[in-house]
Amino acid sequence: MSDTISVVPNAAKDLVRTPNEDALPRRFADFDTFCDALDYAAQGSRGFNFHDPRGTLTRVYPFSELREDALAVAYALVARGVKPGDRIALIAETGTDFAALFCATVYAGAWPVPLPLPTSFGGKDNYIEQLAVQLSSSDPAMLIGPDEIAHLTSAAAERQGCGHATWSEFAAKDAPEVELPKALPDDICYLQYSSGSTRFPHGVAVTHRSLMSNLAAHSHGMQLTETDRCISWLPWYHDMGLVGCFLSLIANQVSGDYLKTEDFARRPLAWLDLITRNRGTSISYSPTFGYDICARRISSQSPVSDRFDLSRWRLAGNGADMIRPDVMQNFVNAFADAGFKASAFLPSYGLAEATLAVTIMPPGEGIRVELVEEERLSGSPRDLSRPARYRAIVNCGKPVLDMEVVIRGENGQTLGDHKIGKVWCRGTSVMHSYFRDPEATEACLVDGWLDTGDMGYMTEGYLFIVGRAKDMIIINGKNHWPQDIEWAVEQLPGFNHGDIAAFSVEMENGEEAPAVLVHCRVSDPVKRLELHEMIRDKVRSITGMNCVVELVPPKSLPRTSSGKLSRAKAKKLYLSGEIEPFRLAA
Repeated sequence: MSDTISVVPNAAKDLVRTPNEDALPRRFADFDTFCDALDYAAQGSRGFNFHDPRGTLTRVYPFSELREDALAVAYALVARGVKPGDRIALIAETGTDFAALFCATVYAGAWPVPLPLPTSFGGKDNYIEQLAVQLSSSDPAMLIGPDEIAHLTSAAAERQGCGHATWSEFAAKDAPEVELPKALPDDICYLQYSSGSTRFPHGVAVTHRSLMSNLAAHSHGMQLTETDRCISWLPWYHDMGLVGCFLSLIANQVSGDYLKTEDFARRPLAWLDLITRNRGTSISYSPTFGYDICARRISSQSPVSDRFDLSRWRLAGNGADMIRPDVMQNFVNAFADAGFKASAFLPSYGLAEATLAVTIMPPGEGIRVELVEEERLSGSPRDLSRPARYRAIVNCGKPVLDMEVVIRGENGQTLGDHKIGKVWCRGTSVMHSYFRDPEATEACLVDGWLDTGDMGYMTEGYLFIVGRAKDMIIINGKNHWPQDIEWAVEQLPGFNHGDIAAFSVEMENGEEAPAVLVHCRVSDPVKRLELHEMIRDKVRSITGMNCVVELVPPKSLPRTSSGKLSRAKAKKLYLSGEIEPFRLAA
């Protein structure tokens, strides 16, 4: 197997990135299986390119080398007794090792199961527990991870009773060539855990056919060109990073540049440096918070035009979370002088249960919003004694190739334009099932249609997403979206996107009340009390009732593996006492 990123065979100055353009005729995921896609991509000169925290190129990894390594590791897996249909859990660290092991597992007929790296939140015991729960769900033959965290992965594997290995064990292992199984289109290709999979995880089983259908939809929806190049820091254990910025590049023969997610978190502007250095056209995706952190970080820098050239950023994708038009406008304001164009924004909507993409905005249309009354969003009757309030809802585009989208009401009836209801979709790329969970599968898959669990509405073929149905706060029969409460508090001075979590709690009298947890960076007791009252007044103006407001330490609100705020986990940690609010002066 090839050297890991940390062992660079040549000096960085001697490395040359894989090209944007190639003599190999372009095929847009028109393959029967992912194995066929990699076999074809390996005939060209495109591939992956890995960079250190400062954006310096450290490893060039053409698809041809990836295939060579993947086959060698596939033989090693077979030599260890891995059989078709076995699950192989892989810690998804961005680099050559995971890339080769993922592809090798597919070549061997087994199912790779990408799992997350440790995060700063929760500590090692929580990470081991998270892995153990996902291992219990996927029942893998083996867990393979980086050498540096072997003490954590081995503990999780031992708890589950599965085999354990590290990257280096496979890099050093030689195995005889054997005949590998031939994958069929309807075979399972991999298992994907959604970003919120913690206590009761659901492994989404994705077939080769579903994967190829969705990857073809990417190229069609984004109108890929010969000069396009992908630049990404997204984690490979989340569907947007794994499918959109790893598997799609192979199936559509696109070169890519990568920063590790943790390196982006420390130096976010290195992302924009990579886009600047791309001489072709750039495609790069991020949730809203990625654009937010860059806009905030640049505020104290020298003129952006001195450092960045974002004029060739053709598609600035946005997905994986509710899209905030105010944050995106701030990004435009911050980087317009560097050539960034608002029309480059590409809103989209997707989920692991649909492989990835469900809708994509046509390129060049940018972010389009509609102002909708909050009462209409929540389905509550209009209170004529109070002024109307509106929320900006972002257009997430049109259904991708081979995908149908409809909005359904409470009784399952299809709703017309501008009517808010549940978002359902149907298409080739909808998942096969939740692994070994027929009840959960039957609950969301009905006659080929997938209940996404999201609320939204359609307008002239475009989808607008309102929020998650399960996040709705219902107080005294009136519905409130947590986003409305959170966004209202964020308008107060001193708060950042992601500083607030809203949900409902049961009071001592048995009644429900809204609760708001807010990151507090103020240490003065008097100012904390003033802040508390200001937030309470703001939430009262939104909900019309008193609420529970708790000031909590910065960075204490939990996030999913994709960086989204986890309201359900925040509520659980708050009620269990694991999130401890600041005490306020009397």
